[in-house]
Amino acid sequence: MGEEASCNTVSVMEAATNAKPQPQQPKENGRAAAAAAAVVAEATAPVAEAAADPRLQGISDAIRVVPHFPKEGIMFNDITTLLLRPGVFKDAVDLFVERYRGMGIDAVAGIEARGFIFGPAIALAIGAKFIPLRKPRKLPGEVISEKYVLEYGTDCLEMHVGAIEPAEHVIIVDDLVATGGTLCAAIRLLERAGAEVVECACLIGLPKFKNFYKLNGKPVYVLVESRESDK
Repeated sequence: MGEEASCNTVSVMEAATNAKPQPQQPKENGRAAAAAAAVVAEATAPVAEAAADPRLQGISDAIRVVPHFPKEGIMFNDITTLLLRPGVFKDAVDLFVERYRGMGIDAVAGIEARGFIFGPAIALAIGAKFIPLRKPRKLPGEVISEKYVLEYGTDCLEMHVGAIEPAEHVIIVDDLVATGGTLCAAIRLLERAGAEVVECACLIGLPKFKNFYKLNGKPVYVLVESRESDK
């Protein structure tokens, strides 16, 4: 949560629907792919309202709030309690799968570490490959790196060279979006490798993400709002 948002964020308050990314056109059709990318670039997605799907309330209730962790003043939203409830865990994965199945997604990129919990399950269900985006010196072999700014210092994400092919369509998965700095670094990293980033998908988002939000021009889709206290 201490990350700094070193990216362009846009809140689109006037949007009225929970826009879903449009199905991707075949990659060999250059004009069709460009048109689809333009549609995706304009798409936005809010936090899904609990009233819209009863599963969302169960997901929110299963997340524990730990006060003052990892430091004073932070109300940490702990997903490990959700993982102890297989039915609720499955509901969370299913909601993402229902959103992205049939959208022509080639790859799911998960951000270390909790993006590794949800990302592979989503990738398997929609028939996409999974790409781990890791912290420095965790991946063997040749990597491509992207640094980003934190509140105190910098951090870095790395990906294997060749993990993504040019023009492949990818979604980025993490457990929580706070400032958006890490997601923005992931977007830049994948785009440098030639990927078409369709959307960022997170289980939890800060309240500002309840409205329509973009990071670096890419829509952010969040299931539930972060909470400040246990119910």
